[in-house]
Order: sequence, then structure tokens, then C-alpha cells
Amino acid sequence: MTSRETRKDKRAAVLPAREGIQKAVTGFLKKALERGCFEAVMMPVRAPETRSYAWLMVKNPELLDEAAPLPPVMSVQGGRALSSLTKHGAPPLSIGVVLRPCEARAAVELVKLKQIQLDDVHVITIDCPGALPLKDYVRGGENALDRFQALLEHWDEDGAIRPACERCHRFSLDISDEDRPLAPSSKNGAFPVEIHIGLLGENKEEILLIPLNPSGEETLEKLGLTPDRPLDGWAARVRALRKKKEEKRRAGHEEFKKEISGLDRFLAVFDACINCHNCQNVCPVCYCQQCHFDSPRQHLTAQRYLDRARRRGALRLPLDPLLFHLGRMSHMVLSCVSCGACEDACPVSIPVGKVFSLVADETQPHFQYTAGKSADEPLPLQSFLKSEFCEVETPSECREHQSPEVKSHA
Repeated sequence: MTSRETRKDKRAAVLPAREGIQKAVTGFLKKALERGCFEAVMMPVRAPETRSYAWLMVKNPELLDEAAPLPPVMSVQGGRALSSLTKHGAPPLSIGVVLRPCEARAAVELVKLKQIQLDDVHVITIDCPGALPLKDYVRGGENALDRFQALLEHWDEDGAIRPACERCHRFSLDISDEDRPLAPSSKNGAFPVEIHIGLLGENKEEILLIPLNPSGEETLEKLGLTPDRPLDGWAARVRALRKKKEEKRRAGHEEFKKEISGLDRFLAVFDACINCHNCQNVCPVCYCQQCHFDSPRQHLTAQRYLDRARRRGALRLPLDPLLFHLGRMSHMVLSCVSCGACEDACPVSIPVGKVFSLVADETQPHFQYTAGKSADEPLPLQSFLKSEFCEVETPSECREHQSPEVKSHA
């Protein structure tokens, strides 16, 4: 799909969902497997006799009965799962993968970081109402599944979903402007989102299948589905919910900024850190082969601990937790997609996702960059634009290149 193709050029095929969204989507994927649209499907599947979900690559359509296109929790971020499969080379068969929007945006960043190869990968995205906090899901028993089902039906359950999901304004395609593309664009096919599944249509007993490129249109044709439904009603609901989420995000960030302003308050946010590095391990875009904070350099002898303590006057254990968070932030905040995986994994409930989300929202506009928006947009630190950081240039030579979004942050 080119950057000039917009919502008004697109229509959707309609899929009945009288037995629920999950069954409708898995039924669509089963049929796609049977018709040879792809050879396998990669998605979360509920483990037998448990409530846990694991990412599996499935070739047998019958095994999709336990699959969940939208699992109630995001224990493994889909971008990270896709990276594990493809970072050492394209898969040996064509696969279809269903990703939440934040997972798809993480995949865009990982393509640029050469941590994902998407040859023969058919990406399908889906409107996302959010996910339950992992701790609540574990403690909630089967009632948690009922809560998530209610969330799929109502979409406005404040307090029921993770904080990151409550403030997520990119839960669907980017349709905020008539001149913007529906999905991450790519001139070279590096990130071919083929179909988006719209859940916010006017009828709760049907879902929309929106083809985003010729390959998506071909898939629908193989399945005997015709894209003839206008997108106006769905798009209006997406815009209305996005506006509400954007306002909540701005207000939340402003309030949080006041809470952590000043060095002492900022340091206090990480006081409870036990240096487990869970946030690093679950982050989809934190990928260093050898992290400095897990390297032998951090394995000190008792004498070296004592020498450091003498130099500093005191030494906190575990060693350098704040430096770890700041170092990680400097590495990946420009690629942060605010998925909240880090915050969900923290055993001591540090709002690390909120910190990273705030810093990402403050930092990315200065580079005129939105993480995961486009596969064609180069990583900020790998390119140079005249319109960046005008405060260190002559304003008259620079401001004419600035976007309105950047000017508002200047």
C-alpha cells in the first residue's frame, strides 16, 4: 500500500461473528490455511488444562481451536516472538501471524534493526481493546476470562486493563487524517501488513477484514470474500475512541511528570528495583546480544565492591539499578512503542512503562519520528534532517523545515 492510499479508497469484507470474535478470526485463519493462503499460522495458543498462552506455529487447522488472536494477557510481546522465529533468517515456509497494533509497531522497529526478516510472513493486525494486567489474570482464575470477554464487548472498561492499554491511542490503524495511510507503509515490501481486522464496526455480530495491499486482496479473493463494506462507521468509532485515549494519555503524562520532577523524585521511582532485568527480557526492541549489565564487568569481587564503596562513600546493592534503566532508555526510547510489557513483568510494580512512554512521547517528536509508523522511515540516529534540533542552529535557516508537531514541542 502506498502512502497516498487512504481510508476513502478502501472497503472491507464482512465476516459473521455470532459466536464471538475469537472464533470468527480463528475460523478465518483455518479457511486461509485450507485454501493455501499460507502454510502455517503463528499466534498465541492456550496450553492444555492451563490458563497460560504460548506462541506456537501451527500447520494443522484443527489445532487453532485453542488459539487466541487476542489473548487476555500479553505475557510475550508478539514482536519479540516474531523476532525469535526470524532474526536468523526467513522461515522455511510461509506463515500468517496476527499481531496487536503495538506488536506490529515493534515488528516495524525490529525490521529496521535487522532483528526480523519478513520474507514469506503474512502480517495481519487487529483492533485491540487492551489486555488484562498479568498479575490480575493469574490471581483472577476463570473469572479473568469473563472480564476479558466483557472488555471485548464494551471497550471502555477503565481500570480493568493494564495502565499501558488505558493510555494507548494507537490501538487500531492510523486513520486520524484523510491524507495518512491506513497501515505502516513500505515501498519495498519490508513490512507487508496485508489485512487489518476491524472490531469496532456498527454491528457487534460481525467483524471487518480490511485488505491493505494486493496480497491482502488476493487472500480475501481466495476465501471468496468481497470487500464491499464502506469503512465510515468503523472509522468514526476508531476516531472517537482515539480522541478519548489521547486526552487520557496527555493528562496522565502531565500528572506523572509533576510526580517525578526533580532528581530526588525521579530516583525514588526506581527505589524498589531488585535488578531482575525482567523489563529488559520482555521488551520487544531491547535486543543487545550481550548487555553490559549482564556482562562479566558487573561480576565484582568483594574487594572491588569495597573499593567502590570507599570511593563513593556508600554502595547500594544490587549494583547500579538506576544506571541500568537509564542505559536501557538511551538505547531504545526512540523505538519504544509503549506496549507496557516491561511494566507488566516488573515483580515490584515499578511504573517503568509509564516512565518510558513519557520519555518516548517527549523525545520522538524532536526527531519527527513515531516508532513503528512506517517501515520506510529510517531510524533517527541513522539519518540526518535539517529540521532537527533547531535550537542549536540559526532559527531562520531551520524552522521552515519543522513540522507543526515539532514546533509545538519547541
